[in-house]
Amino acid sequence: MLLAPILLTACGSNEGFEPTSEVAADQWAAYGRDHSEQRFSPLDKINTTNVAQLGVAWTYDMRDGRGVEATPLMVDGVLYVTSAWSIVYALDARTGRELWVYDPKVSRAGGARSCCDVVNRGVAYADGLIYLAALDGRLIGIDAKTGRAQWSTQTIDDTSQPYVITGAPRVAKRLVFIGNSGADLGVRGYVGAYDAKTGKLAWRFYTVPGDPAKGPDNAASDSIMAQAAQSWTGQWWKQGGGGTVWDSITYDPELDRVYIGVGNGAPWNRQVRSPGGGDNWFLASIVALDRATGKYIWHYQATPGDTWDATATQSMILATLDIDGKPRRVLMQAPKNGFFYTIDRDTGKLISAGNVVPMAKAADTPPGKPISWAYGIDMKTGRPLENPEARYLDGKPVSVHPVGPGAHGWQPMAYSPQTRLAYLPIQDPASTFVHDPTYKPGPGLRASGILPPGGLPQDHAIRGAIRKSLSAALIAWDPVTQKEIWRVPHAYGGNGGVLATAGGLVFESSGAGVFAAYDARNGERLWSFDAQATAQGGPISYSIDGENYVAIAVGNGGSSWLAGGLFEPERASLPVGRVIVFKLGGKAHYSRIDTALSEVPEPPAIRLAANRQTAVSQRFGAYCAGCHGFGAVSGQVTPDLRRSGYIQDADAFRQIVGQGALVEQGMPSFGKALSAHDIEELRAFLAGEARFLRGARAPAGNPSPPEAAIGLN
Repeated sequence: MLLAPILLTACGSNEGFEPTSEVAADQWAAYGRDHSEQRFSPLDKINTTNVAQLGVAWTYDMRDGRGVEATPLMVDGVLYVTSAWSIVYALDARTGRELWVYDPKVSRAGGARSCCDVVNRGVAYADGLIYLAALDGRLIGIDAKTGRAQWSTQTIDDTSQPYVITGAPRVAKRLVFIGNSGADLGVRGYVGAYDAKTGKLAWRFYTVPGDPAKGPDNAASDSIMAQAAQSWTGQWWKQGGGGTVWDSITYDPELDRVYIGVGNGAPWNRQVRSPGGGDNWFLASIVALDRATGKYIWHYQATPGDTWDATATQSMILATLDIDGKPRRVLMQAPKNGFFYTIDRDTGKLISAGNVVPMAKAADTPPGKPISWAYGIDMKTGRPLENPEARYLDGKPVSVHPVGPGAHGWQPMAYSPQTRLAYLPIQDPASTFVHDPTYKPGPGLRASGILPPGGLPQDHAIRGAIRKSLSAALIAWDPVTQKEIWRVPHAYGGNGGVLATAGGLVFESSGAGVFAAYDARNGERLWSFDAQATAQGGPISYSIDGENYVAIAVGNGGSSWLAGGLFEPERASLPVGRVIVFKLGGKAHYSRIDTALSEVPEPPAIRLAANRQTAVSQRFGAYCAGCHGFGAVSGQVTPDLRRSGYIQDADAFRQIVGQGALVEQGMPSFGKALSAHDIEELRAFLAGEARFLRGARAPAGNPSPPEAAIGLN
């Protein structure tokens, strides 16, 4: 959806302008290196001719290995990086020596609010301060030299609501910008700007209209909200509406604007959220705001009326491209929905779009295969050519791709002004959607308004086929012609962010934990290193005293690893978060950790009756799968419940699930939602999955004696 700009600032002619970086070549001072978010390093001492000589310069083990998603910063010889639970580390960028550690002491009980792990994607830097957005909603200014907090501001007005922050803040011209997460659990999204010296709120822009009966919010968004509300129906505000700005925020120094990427609705299902239809501004949109005031300028809605979790929160890159013989200031994004967009950032007008994964009309899709949610973009209107069958309006399950996990996750892409190509990790998953007629707001996937998934077939061949179907790749993409130039296939999704360099290289970490360098021209792999975990946030490059370094922060976690266990991992996750820095001729020892999978103990003698299998597996999908894997197939980040000794003990299991015995370790209590009988059925479901994993599953329909069977009544 393209809206004509109503507050477009005068910006003069496009002729002859060329963006320049405000960051020195040897530094990596912002999330995407500089405000363009291109993730392009101008350093070239490590290049296609010598990259095979890369070796480990130093490593540093962080305090927590759960979910490392940070892009490090390097400023004036100090590397700043975060781990799970929003802990910040300052390290000597030459040697890895620890300078200081700042722990905001986020309550582990708060982990229950985070739909997608207790991750943090990094910090921002300006004028001697490090800016941290903590999981519990605090924005904190930290002295970069001492690690001492100078101020702290709670960005969440109502802390009883399930808001968290996992994204990295951005900073520009004395303002710090940050959004939040929580749309999957039912909140109303917004982004805020805060004074960089004091933390005082300067402005706030809401991404979803509020309750009309309450009037204006006294926010920067007020002037556009009446118009936005016309695209909604029903009483969406009672369920939050969603639209959280949980990742990408990009500042444009040429136009003095901020672009925000907006997420999915709350709940996902538009039939529940906005039953009369409508585009639902500003869900799944890119929104341009005035930097100083937060006032609306324009927006482009990639997925109008989103009903598939098709977020547009993915990385946004600014560049100047030669289009039809003229330089154009553009914004590039490849969101979840499978298309790559090149947008004129002066006007918000769509210049071009192309699909990065195959998108076919329904008539061209073979029976039994997932259908595309759309098969192209109408270039006159900017709207998708949507497949109406994908909206699951008739109550029947529909398998749709590539929405849900998305064609491009949050892992950031890169752009090289040398090759004029974008480099991005892609995948092509399919998700099954079916309207939940009994929906009511609640925890977990029940908040999506779709029926939760059931268990996976207890057949190793079928599960293996599912794994093989999860195609993924690193691709090089021409944003002018909207064509793929080359691709490197990967075994499965969850691959890391990307770095491009002036040395003609592209660096990326695969979901299998292998960090590699490729020739930017043709995708030839020139070097690789098994890091034992994925650098999800992406690599950086920096230089000190003429020595060129490449750095990554690794540690599996996040939604790809928690809920995405559609296959048995070949090894357990690295139990620590780790910073690994490479240089030419590096000889440092790399301490490998045993990641062998633990044995599965003998499961308890308890079974589900055959007629309860589907209902209980869906209950597990609603309340447990988000952290412990669909079908209980764990990503090995949080405990694999099939291997857990707790399922042996009915009382201990009930205390954990129903009474919150481990809430301080991030395990929520479901006592208000689940009865003791419900919990015992879940234990029986897990026992069955453990039995299958051991290869000792009883014949179908043949439960153990009635006294040991659950759910017979």
